[in-house]
Amino acid sequence: MSVLTAPIDVEKIRAQFPVLHQLVNGKPLVYFDNAATNQKPQRVIDALTHYYQHDNANIHRGIHTLAERATKAYEATRLSMQNFIHARHSEEIIFTRGVTESINLVAASYGRTFLHAGDEVIISGLEHHSNIVPWQLICEERKARIKVIPVTESGELDLDAYRKLLTGKPKVVAVNHASNSLGTINPVKEIIKLAHEAGAVVLIDGAQASAHLPIDVQELDCDFYCISSHKMFGPTGTGILYGKRELLEKMPPYMGGGEMIKEVTFTKTTYNDLPYKFEAGTPNIGDVVALNEAVNFINELGKDNIVAYEHELLVYAVEKLSAIKGVKLIGTAKKKVSVQSFAIEGIHHFDIGQMLDTRGIAVRTGHHCTQPLMDRLGIEGTVRASFSVYNTKAEIDQLAEGVERIIKFLK
Repeated sequence: MSVLTAPIDVEKIRAQFPVLHQLVNGKPLVYFDNAATNQKPQRVIDALTHYYQHDNANIHRGIHTLAERATKAYEATRLSMQNFIHARHSEEIIFTRGVTESINLVAASYGRTFLHAGDEVIISGLEHHSNIVPWQLICEERKARIKVIPVTESGELDLDAYRKLLTGKPKVVAVNHASNSLGTINPVKEIIKLAHEAGAVVLIDGAQASAHLPIDVQELDCDFYCISSHKMFGPTGTGILYGKRELLEKMPPYMGGGEMIKEVTFTKTTYNDLPYKFEAGTPNIGDVVALNEAVNFINELGKDNIVAYEHELLVYAVEKLSAIKGVKLIGTAKKKVSVQSFAIEGIHHFDIGQMLDTRGIAVRTGHHCTQPLMDRLGIEGTVRASFSVYNTKAEIDQLAEGVERIIKFLK
């Protein structure tokens, strides 16, 4: 686990997030729903506002000043994301609406081209629905099969079972870098190596990793990596798909329209070069431009510092929650991002969430878009507290106090 290389001034960080400084139900907001979306620093909000106030124009095709400024800002974010994940080429960065669209793009384009009857797609029991349903759709169409890596009681993947699955006809392995429900950090480098030895390509869902873990796609040697902006302090509705250039060049376009073409006639269309072949139509320009400031925010804090501080929060939360009689922690993997799910025997998770909200504490309740995982664990859902670099141990104390009060009140 990383250690702090520079002190984290959490109050200075919190001052940059305007949404945190408000009362909810008469109480100071405690925001522990970061795994669903985290909050945005003022610099990201300012960048979005500046674009619409000063640079709003369509990109790439215009020759006037505003169009050139907008294009320059848009492409600057592509370079920032290339550096953020250490991609070899900028054209390997495809802008999408986020992880869900990125996975759908790969499933539809790569899957429709390379999956055949009897082939296998391997996913894991930890996956978000966004990394399950697209593969179900394409496997049904191509008459391929889905196989699932089992999950242990602690919330870790069974790698011995995974090795056995690879003895079939795997064409694609699609797993998350970190679980949104349990926080489990998967051994993706080993998963990728084993998949490649079996002849499969690998897609990594990086939604929960982007703000919490170092990412080096060349070192991992993954074939595809997906990121959502809104889970790394950026705007909603944008993100990236990284793909190895040699694979993206072999894949057909996902959508047709402007920008993804070189020449169109009524008999034939010639497609554009990467990355534009996969970026049809007018993109979400303003949010992509603002994403650059989110990358700058993370880089200035330092990924190692973020990881170390959030780990301190996680350890503290586990200590506080596990000390409360009646609380059961769900997901106890050895390596986790700053996510802790829990349940209280005899009290529905929805009721817990509502009662915490009356105290200004925002948590997520339910199955967290991981219904198969909940079925595996034999539960309907959990209360999930997820922490970010702007959270504090004092806020975790408030969560623990709130949980204790709920138990006393309802039992």
